[in-house]
Amino acid sequence: MEPFQTFFAEHRDAVWRLLVATVGRQDADDCFQETWVAALRAWPPANETNLRGWLFTIAHRKAVDEHRSRARRPLPAVLPEPATVAQPEPEPALWADVRRLPSKQRVAVVHRFVADLDYAEIGTVMGTSAEAARRNVHEGVKRLRQTWQTSSPS
Repeated sequence: MEPFQTFFAEHRDAVWRLLVATVGRQDADDCFQETWVAALRAWPPANETNLRGWLFTIAHRKAVDEHRSRARRPLPAVLPEPATVAQPEPEPALWADVRRLPSKQRVAVVHRFVADLDYAEIGTVMGTSAEAARRNVHEGVKRLRQTWQTSSPS
């Protein structure tokens, strides 16, 4: 079993990209930290041959938790003056559209194109078959193409 520090160094960038694409830059820091704390607590995983898949399963679950918690967050009652609010970096439109995909499609697309997981690994992370993962990626990409084709000027 490899040391945790080496494991972290090898996979931190991929986990970060996955979480930014899944939950957005604002919430990625917290999810990233929670992912690695959970992984460290469970280290070394028992009977786990696919450590990358195990780690991405943890990250996926933290992202799902983040999406669920958004619905429970209170809205601010008093907003500060616009001049005092720092303006966030503009988000690339594609990633905003990816985050608007249905949950299964969003997760599958992010795992495929950000984390570069194959369909079997995506299926493992999502708790589905490789075929279901492939279908979710296909449907997500199809929906993104439709969105971009209808919004682009002719």
